[in-house]
Amino acid sequence: MRENDMLEKDEIFSKVLRAGRRTYFFDVRATKADDYYITITESKKFTEEDGSFHFKKHKIYLYKEDFAAFTEILEEMTTYVLNHKGEEVISERHQKDFKKEFTSETENSEPAKIDKSFTDIDFDDI
Repeated sequence: MRENDMLEKDEIFSKVLRAGRRTYFFDVRATKADDYYITITESKKFTEEDGSFHFKKHKIYLYKEDFAAFTEILEEMTTYVLNHKGEEVISERHQKDFKKEFTSETENSEPAKIDKSFTDIDFDDI
């Protein structure tokens, strides 16, 4: 079998979730026996002081026999977090490279205006 045929067979369906410095890849793949399983990969970008960067990746393999239990526990855990802490994200402020995007308002100043006339392009998308 040619290498291209193997790649087509291996990756069946994919989705990407970009979330700040993290990117999540969800891939349906095929086993040698032509059964399907899912891989979930977290890729996190780290920038060095000199401007260079590298990625750290973590991968989970999820097989069909575990789908129901995995889905049930994931739903239970996400519901627990949202019920106890809400949907507001507060942890970003504590990251060493966190940059506040908006200036705070003072009593005598008007709210900051955001220029939406440009297109935000992430070079990872190119």
